[in-house]
Amino acid sequence: MNETLNSIRNRPRFKLYTDLSLEEYEANLKKYLNEHQDQFYGNINKEVATIFVRKEEDNYWKPNLALRIEKEDEKTVIRGIFGPSTSVWTFFMFLYFLFTVSWMTFVTLYYVEKQINTSNYPWALPCSFAVLGLIALTYLAARLGQIKAKEEMQELRKFAEESTLHVEKED
Repeated sequence: MNETLNSIRNRPRFKLYTDLSLEEYEANLKKYLNEHQDQFYGNINKEVATIFVRKEEDNYWKPNLALRIEKEDEKTVIRGIFGPSTSVWTFFMFLYFLFTVSWMTFVTLYYVEKQINTSNYPWALPCSFAVLGLIALTYLAARLGQIKAKEEMQELRKFAEESTLHVEKED
């Protein structure tokens, strides 16, 4: 089980199994959150939990831990995803999509221009390089956000380990 949580650094997802019922796991999670309410806050119900780190200043890069609690083959499955807020995730995916489609369009225009030997789109190649620069800037902004949120991600990882692994030991 520890190996699953160690892979969080590479892929921000994990999956744990417990013999506790959905209600028991929900109660344990609420208990852990109440015991650590000076560090964490969030919403917990029988199927979904979203956990945030309590900080003095709330910034745009605030990460969260989303837990989905499901029943599978008479066991309770806990699926966790570490990540940014949904609005930040959606914004960056929109930018990547927009810039990638723009880049493909400009490269296609440049390629067609070369194939038919015209000079209708002399700006296509420089624009494709500019869009590649925008993609790189978007990537750097995302990395900056990850660096800014590193401490909170480590605290969320601690929450995931202690709240879920503690449950297994009690069983």
